[in-house]
Amino acid sequence: MNPVQALGRGVLSLLRSLGAMTLFAGSAIRALFGPFYAGQLGLQLLRIGFLSLPVVGLTALFTGAALALNIYVGGARFNAESFVPNIVALGIVRELGPVIAALMLAGRVSSGIAAEIGAMRATEQIDALHTLTIDPMRYLVVPRILAGIIVLPLLVLVANVIGVLGGFLVGITTLEFDPTVYIRNSYDILESWDVISGLIKAGVFGFLLTLMGCYHGYHAEGGAQGVGRAATHAVVSAAMLIFAANFILTSVFV
Repeated sequence: MNPVQALGRGVLSLLRSLGAMTLFAGSAIRALFGPFYAGQLGLQLLRIGFLSLPVVGLTALFTGAALALNIYVGGARFNAESFVPNIVALGIVRELGPVIAALMLAGRVSSGIAAEIGAMRATEQIDALHTLTIDPMRYLVVPRILAGIIVLPLLVLVANVIGVLGGFLVGITTLEFDPTVYIRNSYDILESWDVISGLIKAGVFGFLLTLMGCYHGYHAEGGAQGVGRAATHAVVSAAMLIFAANFILTSVFV
């Protein structure tokens, strides 16, 4: 195969994958506006939301602490150390909180969803649902996507608080900021739209990362190896879509 043929085959394969993802996303969106299984939704809220809280909280804490240190070092070169609380709060709420929480869930949730649904595909459990007149889209996909859309904004709210707290702890213990001044500067810089825009991002990210887990798991093939590939592809595609969507939404919100 010459290079032109290889390039053309790769482009066609990419377009086929994008088309399949788009059709699957359309089917999932249509199913969201119909009846669904409330018990499955409650289970996914627990798995995706509550069980993800420790990893999201710890990540946000250390991110806020590291961000405060780096901003202080950079600001010291321009005698702008006093802006550390403002930049930490704004950066966490508008950007780092939603993105980091989404990436943590992409690694934990997207792969788990893909592995679970992929195993059901490999063991023909999805075919069994069809024989029982149960729509797999409403039983498997819709509860997970709804849970991602609901839970991730709540996790981002927690991540915002913990991330700002991480910067605050570093600021008062290492950088010698006055606690009252630090809190006041963090509060004064934030506007309601900063929080709202971050929560909108979180809802979109929650949809994307659960969608990728469901898509790759639903189309897994090849037995155990196929399930492993589906989990890997789910994490990679979810992370790429999160970064792309973050750029688009930031461009719109600015």
